[in-house]
Amino acid sequence: MKKAFIKSYGCQMNVYDATRMADLLGREGFVETGAVEEADVVVLNTCHIREKAAEKVYSELGRLRVLKGERAEAGLDTTVVVAGCVAQAEGREILGRAPGVDVVVGPQSYHRLPDLLRRARTERVVDTDFPVEEKFDHLPPRRAAGTSAFLTVQEGCDKFCAFCVVPYTRGAEVSRPVAKLLAEADRLVAGGARELTLIGQNVNAYHGEGPDGAVWSLGRLLRHLAGLPGILRLRYTTSHPNDMDDDLIAAHRDSPAVMPYLHLPVQSGSDRILAAMNRRHDADAYRRLIDRVRAARPDIALSSDFIVGFPGETDADHAATLRLVADVGFASAFSFKYSPRPGTPAAESADAVPESVKSARLAELQELLERQRQGFNHATVGRTVDVLLEKPGRHPGQVAGKSPYLQAVQIEAGTDTIGTVVPVRITRAGSNSLFGELAGAAPAAAA
Repeated sequence: MKKAFIKSYGCQMNVYDATRMADLLGREGFVETGAVEEADVVVLNTCHIREKAAEKVYSELGRLRVLKGERAEAGLDTTVVVAGCVAQAEGREILGRAPGVDVVVGPQSYHRLPDLLRRARTERVVDTDFPVEEKFDHLPPRRAAGTSAFLTVQEGCDKFCAFCVVPYTRGAEVSRPVAKLLAEADRLVAGGARELTLIGQNVNAYHGEGPDGAVWSLGRLLRHLAGLPGILRLRYTTSHPNDMDDDLIAAHRDSPAVMPYLHLPVQSGSDRILAAMNRRHDADAYRRLIDRVRAARPDIALSSDFIVGFPGETDADHAATLRLVADVGFASAFSFKYSPRPGTPAAESADAVPESVKSARLAELQELLERQRQGFNHATVGRTVDVLLEKPGRHPGQVAGKSPYLQAVQIEAGTDTIGTVVPVRITRAGSNSLFGELAGAAPAAAA
């Protein structure tokens, strides 16, 4: 029996891509394994957003070269594949830096993986083209989805933020046709999915062709999906503030299936830095947008991304970011030190912020964000919230799920409740999870 080990780095799109590569390999007779030492094919699905993420890949490849040699001594072949955004950005350079790599394939070409593996028997292969054909048309049917599943609706980005490699590694914005998305959603629901998260590099820029020939917005797509039997919850990520239109805001107001949670990256609270980042909005525009969203859905929980230490950032710029965080209030957030990515405009800047200053600013920002996160979680204690139960919990007799606000929740219940939405009274907030008890009503199951 052939075995494949797949490790994914970075964003939710990469998680989705990793599952689809597993589907492709499954069609070729491979079974997934969690033990890399027994894998005949090893796939590293890489992220290029930050320098450390890319360097982690090369460290992993060094270890894989040793493992590959050990397996060869035992008479076992091992094919090493580097996929994803590092593959797209660095291409043949990977073959030079990592002699143990057999295949390099970009995120728009991985539907060709079976053919690339066959070619790798006689040569080292690089495929980082942007194919004319839509890769989704060449992918096999999805396997069992689980209670929650990703649905890619859009890929690529046209925003060209000064710090970001996505337009270069994922290409221009492309939206999948509505009919294909509805068909895939039907299959996911038939496979057990009760929550769909629509994903894309800039998902709220979605503009797919509808069955009626009109261009559908993300808001219209969400409203239509909300009406499909079996779908209990809908989410989407990641969004750009400039594409958060009235129609999408209205979907949060009008469609109960659209969860009251919004990940909306702002990156900085300084207008000067936002302009340098080419974000095309200012801090007050972001504040006004949040006011509109909250007017439509007062209970919405907000999440965001922040970059500290962007070239030229001053203490005053950092203070402006802290003010924005204090003004808005976030239930969760992701924050990072600026990392120059080759080929991006910001990487050419000579106005670098010292690493020690970046570290101090990041610590201050994260302290504030963590206080807000813990405050949001503790404010849930004593409330009854609907929880979608997804899997067995960490301990016997527990099941785990998510609140509408994407909080992890653990309760005492049987595994027969998995796939249902139940009312849970939250009794305690831990450092990363909420704990509660069934509030007594019958669980809501899929239609």
